[in-house]
Formats: sequence, structure tokens, C-alpha cells
Amino acid sequence: MRSLALAGGLVVAGALAITAYAVYAPPEPATVTTRNVTFTETLQSRLKRLPGDYRGWAQLGMEYVDQARVTGDPSYYTKAEGALATAARLTARLNHTDDTVLTGQAALAAGRHEFSDAVRLARQAIGANPYSAAAHGVLADAKTQLGDLSGASKAVDRMMGLRPGVAAFARASYAAELRGDRTGARKFLEYAQNDAYAPADIAYTRYYLGELALHSGDLAAAGGWYAKALQAYPAYTPAVAGQARVAALSGRTAEALDLYQRVVERLPLSQYLIEQGETRIKAGLKPDWTLLTAQRKLLRAAGVRDDLTWAEFEADHGDPATAVRHARAEYARNPNLVAADALGWALFKAGKPSEALPYAKKATSTGWRNPLLAYHRARIERALGKPARVAPGFDPSLSALARFS
Repeated sequence: MRSLALAGGLVVAGALAITAYAVYAPPEPATVTTRNVTFTETLQSRLKRLPGDYRGWAQLGMEYVDQARVTGDPSYYTKAEGALATAARLTARLNHTDDTVLTGQAALAAGRHEFSDAVRLARQAIGANPYSAAAHGVLADAKTQLGDLSGASKAVDRMMGLRPGVAAFARASYAAELRGDRTGARKFLEYAQNDAYAPADIAYTRYYLGELALHSGDLAAAGGWYAKALQAYPAYTPAVAGQARVAALSGRTAEALDLYQRVVERLPLSQYLIEQGETRIKAGLKPDWTLLTAQRKLLRAAGVRDDLTWAEFEADHGDPATAVRHARAEYARNPNLVAADALGWALFKAGKPSEALPYAKKATSTGWRNPLLAYHRARIERALGKPARVAPGFDPSLSALARFS
């Protein structure tokens, strides 16, 4: 599922407003990584001189959360936890509640997929500072993951009122998309594109305009948007992944695999590794899940709970019973649309279509026009003897490419 963390040449204070759950987040360009590392080193030097600067520690923690997102290295979450814990201890000594520290802790919790904790911490941040657009943004993201779309929409509206701009428009776009309003989703992304000025922010908005086109079945338009994203910022890796998707879905598997190799060398995220593996299968080659397994271990060691990815992966490429176990765990914590779909699909693959159907219905209950969710529901309904139509042109052998990154 798409998150709304944005790229760009934004300083850390501004980045607080646009940080979301890191594993789902589109990464920043490689050149921005250099900027972040430099900024982190500057903060570290400052904190050696001023170890009591709690906001400096909070900013450092947020930078580490951002680095986890940018680099795909979850070990940064552990560093973020340490920096934010130091910030929290300093504020406790002063008998002070600081919204920046709490927002950082909320973003870290969201990055680790602890969305209930993220909501609690974001609400505390808002209690300390009701005008914190950053806290409302994290709250919106976490509530979306918990399946509370009404609460998420209210948080987005509040953020729009406090700080209309790229981050708020992007979240409004996603809220519209989940309601099935592609026109509204595109409109808000266009607002975001018009508001963006940093090249990486422009690339971000164009990339998601490409994603909207891709999942509408317009591969030509999608490819055009991905190319425009790379024109704005040539190092923007998600746009290269988008081009790989277009190539694979167009039958150009050799080209797609070349592009995916570039992507995973820069950013070995689970989503991209699974897409690469499915494209290899489509090309008649054997998938290699070695790096995916290693990434899973790294995420677990860093405290990231990602049952969703493994539920989807096991259902399509592994053991259905294992998929059901992961899907039940994910849905119990985060009963959102995608988790409902994952549980329904896992149950179906485990031979339980009657039990699967209520979850498939929930996944499609808001009108979200997601081709993968529609395909899963159609397969489940057909297995139960119900009339169902699979969208023409949908390729189930490349199901990971239909998931929103």
C-alpha cells in the first residue's frame, strides 16, 4: 500500500510533516541520501557540543527514520529509537512535553508498523501542539493503516487547513483513491505537482500520477509519467521501478529485468524484490528469493512487524497455511483494506473460499478501484459458484506489480 512520505530537499523540521511508515514509503533519490547523511553528521556534531538539546536529538531520530526509508536499511530504526529515547529523557527531566519528540516517536512506531502506538503518540503530540501539521500527517497515515478511513480523512482535512502543500495534497489524493475517486485522486496529485518546487518532490508527484495511470490500465500514460519523474530527478529509484512494471506488463520481460536489477541494487526493498522475482518467473527463469529472505531477517531484527508482505508472498509463492497465519496476525493488528484482502486471498489459497469471501468484500467495500483486490474477489466468488468478472488485461502471474508501492 502506498504511503505518503515524500522526497525532496526539505530540512528535517519540514520533513516531520511528510514522514510516514517507512517500509511502504517511496524512497528518496540517491543524491538526497548524501544530503541526509551530511545533515545527520552535522546534527551529531552539534549534539556533542550541546547534549541537552532535546529537539536536536528528536531531529536526529527523525533523520534516522528517514534514512531507513531512503536506504532500505532497517537498522536505522534502532538508531532512531536511541536518539528519540534520549530526547524523551531530556524533556522528562525538564517536566516538559514536546510535540516534536512525540511526533518523531509516532513516526518511528509507524515505520515499524506499530500503528496503534503511532496513533497514541501522534494524539499526544497534537495535545501538546494542536497546530502541528506533522503530527496530523502521521495520525492520518496510521489511522489509514488501522482501517479507520473516517478518522484518517479528518486528520488529512486538519492538515490541509494547517499547512496546505505537497504533503497534505498527497494524503488527500490517497484518501480519494481509497474511496474509488480516481478523478479526485488525480486532481490532488496535480495540486501537489503544481505546489512542488524541489526536483525530488516533483518526481514524487509525477511518479504517483504514473501509478494512478498504471492501475487504471493505461500503460502508455504511466510510462510517460515515470519518464517525466526521472526528468525532474534522474536518481529517483521508484520511477525506475515504475518503468520496470510497464515493461513487464507490456511483455518486455528482458527490459524489465534489466530495470529491476538497477532498482534492487540501489534499494533492495521487499516489494521490488518480489516484483523482480515474479518477472523472472514470467520470463521463464527461476526466481531467487535469497535477498528477500535476508531483508526479512533484517526487518525482524530492527523491530519491524511486516506480516502483510509475508502473507501476500506466501499465498502467491509459498505455503498457504503460513500465509493464513501471517494474514491473521496482520489483520488483528491493522484491519485495513489491504490486510483484509491478504487474509481473504490466503484463506482462498488454503482452500477456504467461504471463509475468504467476507474479507474480500471488506477489501472492496469502499469503492477502491484496485485491480488486484478486484481479481482476488472475483476468483473467490467464482470458486463459490457466484458470477464474477475478472478485469480484462489483468495478469495474475505479475500480481506484485499491481500492488501500490
